[in-house]
Amino acid sequence: MLVATVPAIATAQARRVPVSSFTTSQFGKVLATSKGQALYVWNKETRARIRCTGSCARVWPVLYVPNGVVVPRRIRGYRGVFGTVRRPDTGRRQLTWNNRPVYAYHDEGPRQVKCDNVDKWFVVRL
Repeated sequence: MLVATVPAIATAQARRVPVSSFTTSQFGKVLATSKGQALYVWNKETRARIRCTGSCARVWPVLYVPNGVVVPRRIRGYRGVFGTVRRPDTGRRQLTWNNRPVYAYHDEGPRQVKCDNVDKWFVVRL
């Protein structure tokens, strides 16, 4: 599993972008949380416009970016462009991949992909 070690600017303690990856025979290299949980995008959300709030966000937990962490557009070893979007429901920053908010699935453990192509949710393939 790769873990991004991208330090934030101007912090006493290095703070890191909370992503990693793992490889499966079915999906290849998959973007994951720092704990190895697969990350997904929802095709109903485009251009960083958030629609998954409330009960949706409880089933599909948001990958928040901690305060003080600067997310670079490119992360070495990862395909795609990274960034953040401010959520309308919490005001907190959520990680984006290729301008799409990313989420985990609440009922998956590390290195599992259960919900690819389910109700327009797709695992992020790197």
